[in-house]
Amino acid sequence: MSETLSRRVGRLVSGGFHALIDAAENLAPEAVMNESIREIERAVDEVRAELGKVLAQKHLAAKKMADESNRHEAIDANLQAAVAEGRDDLAEAGIAEQMDIEARLPVLENTIADCAAQEKELEGFIAALQAKKREMQQQLQDWRTAQQSTGAGKAAGGSDLNRIARNAEKSGNAFDRVMGRQNAVHSSTDAAQLAKLKELEDLSRNNRIAERLAALKAGK
Repeated sequence: MSETLSRRVGRLVSGGFHALIDAAENLAPEAVMNESIREIERAVDEVRAELGKVLAQKHLAAKKMADESNRHEAIDANLQAAVAEGRDDLAEAGIAEQMDIEARLPVLENTIADCAAQEKELEGFIAALQAKKREMQQQLQDWRTAQQSTGAGKAAGGSDLNRIARNAEKSGNAFDRVMGRQNAVHSSTDAAQLAKLKELEDLSRNNRIAERLAALKAGK
């Protein structure tokens, strides 16, 4: 979910009453409150759209993970057959593919976990926005009732809106603090060092393949 959208949700949930006070001075508080309610409804639609994307990504990652796991199991049977036939070349290829699968599985697991966390967060945003909408609808109804009962809509409206604003100010800006992000700092490595690291990784990978092949032969 983009930071811009999350901040927008925070603004809608935590504030918006100062604009209503200004509107009250212009004798249009009801129109502004109605527009604020419509803005909340639009934000709900945006969050729901974002939630749909997250759910789709989560589904694809879960499906890919299941496919990878099934492929890993299928290769086990093929490895046994290759060792039985003395085809070390085929066994090594199968082991290499299994190692690639094993490297991808944790990434898929993390993707699913991240999507689940985003799903929960977005559902919480929707619930908060809907609660805010109900609150504002009640405040609008209260304002209308006060205007009708007193016959002095401007004074009653201004008083109610000032009270609402004071209550809103007490809530602070905790939402924005929660939505803060940290930036990771990565050190750079020169080309020669990267080449050496790549060679070391290849050597380690080949050794692991040889170890697995030896273990398969030992269990033959």
